[in-house]
Amino acid sequence: MHDKETSQSPGTEAGFGFRHIPEADKAPLVRAVFDSVAGRYDLMNDLMSAGIHRWWKDTMVASLNPRPGQRLIDVAGGTGDIARRALPRLAPQAGGVAIVCDAVAPMLEVGRARAIDDGVLGGIEWLCGDAEQLPFADRSFDLYTIAFGLRNVTHIERALAEARRVLRPGGRFLCLEFTPALMPELQPLYDFYSFRVLPWLGEIVTGDRAAYTYLVESIRGFPAQEALAEMIAVAGLARPRFRNLTGGVAALHSAWRL
Repeated sequence: MHDKETSQSPGTEAGFGFRHIPEADKAPLVRAVFDSVAGRYDLMNDLMSAGIHRWWKDTMVASLNPRPGQRLIDVAGGTGDIARRALPRLAPQAGGVAIVCDAVAPMLEVGRARAIDDGVLGGIEWLCGDAEQLPFADRSFDLYTIAFGLRNVTHIERALAEARRVLRPGGRFLCLEFTPALMPELQPLYDFYSFRVLPWLGEIVTGDRAAYTYLVESIRGFPAQEALAEMIAVAGLARPRFRNLTGGVAALHSAWRL
């Protein structure tokens, strides 16, 4: 177990959507959001992206290029979408393993149950853990992924530092995330869909409009692509790059642990 100082300065605030809240309150509030929608989270992903998130995730794993026998940690891995895509290429029979690490236990429970139902038993592990304080030794993994989770952490820089810490030299870092900056011609339609349609859809499908209002607002407060690439570099990960997907609605960031 890796121990880290997690004390917070009195009066420090964090962004939670468009609101500023006491820093210590953010992680519990984020967990509550995903606790509320865990059972229908994957269905909502399909509905609100018209299935495009599946292509984004396929693109992420193709870029990751897992190899037999490697160890992958998928942080904020939720129901295991990335880990399960990577697992056949990790080849559990050759010692490959995918660990799904998420702070929200109900998300992991949904993913684990679905994997068991699908007969996916070997080579995948499910662990409740904090992206800012991963319960693993230094240099434990060949691959680190985080998809649509980095904007939900309280301290992005701490999560990125942890990514570097747990990666072995030569290890690969990939982050898939929504972006606040996309093609200007798409912005008006995207804003209407985000602020009007998605919260309504979230209320109909999950019964929780507030959760999807937060998720939309959290995208607007997230660093733009160039700024995030700089944060990745500051964390000590080398050769940060990004690739815009679907007109910049999402971006795939990559880097290496040297």
